[in-house]
Amino acid sequence: MGRYTVLLTDQARKDTAKLTPKLRKKLHEVLEEVLSAEPTRGKRLMGDLKGLRSYHLTYKDRIVYRIDESAKRVIVYRTRTHYGD
Repeated sequence: MGRYTVLLTDQARKDTAKLTPKLRKKLHEVLEEVLSAEPTRGKRLMGDLKGLRSYHLTYKDRIVYRIDESAKRVIVYRTRTHYGD
């Protein structure tokens, strides 16, 4: 299948900056070892978020991303909670 390049949006970078160092490390591992190798592992989202996928980082924090097949990229939109701050 080949590896995908992972890109973070400005919002994803802001979210990541608010994570603990331990969670930032876990995020990096998930992006590099899981999503860059097999981006379809995340759950397809529905409704307003159709076309995006979600992969849980913790019980409450998730990575929200889109796969760009033509460019072999994973574009990350959010890396933090979706249950409020």
